[in-house]
Amino acid sequence: MDLEKRPQPPATAAPPAQAPPALRASDADRDRFSDILREALAEGRLTAEEHGERVDAVYRAKTLAELEPLVHDLPRAGHPAAGPGAGPAPAGYPGTEEKLVAVLSSSTRKGRWRVPARVSAYSVFGNIEIDLSEALFEHQQVVVYAVSVFGNVEVRVPENVTLRGSGSGVLGNFEVDTLESRDQGAPVVHVQGFAVLGNIEAKPKRGRIVRDLSRQLRKHLGH
Repeated sequence: MDLEKRPQPPATAAPPAQAPPALRASDADRDRFSDILREALAEGRLTAEEHGERVDAVYRAKTLAELEPLVHDLPRAGHPAAGPGAGPAPAGYPGTEEKLVAVLSSSTRKGRWRVPARVSAYSVFGNIEIDLSEALFEHQQVVVYAVSVFGNVEVRVPENVTLRGSGSGVLGNFEVDTLESRDQGAPVVHVQGFAVLGNIEAKPKRGRIVRDLSRQLRKHLGH
């Protein structure tokens, strides 16, 4: 006798996979994306205004998903797009860089400190002060790269170093009081960058000099 065929219950559909939570962006992540934008500006891929808008968005981003669209149309050779850990230093400044960031805040570097070959300053609705008047110079060439978006960046140097600048302002101010040292062995401080509705200013600090400047540099450079 045939067994009565009973209808099989419908298979229970598997619950839809939940999207993984958005990974939070770290300060190191924001710095890496900012470096990509800086190089794009230097290569002429972005205008100063576009760069300013994207840098502002970088330092406001909370997750890596918010950062990715800001560089999707830019090359990223040598720079990891995301993920933990510090990326490689920009070309020309191996292992000698310091970054200052002020977003709706202030940041100051002054007193007796060792100046790296490069100092990067990003001010977004903030204020940054970089005072080299009492600093220890260990490099012949020092680059201060500054970006100000509705912010302020002030750079002060001793009177006996060479100070040069190249930058621009978009409805903002970029001003460097050029200074040529009489000592050919004195370090050269290059201030570069741009201001968007902000201010970047670099000038010597009167009455401040670095004594035995050439001797100190030769000592640090191993000559």
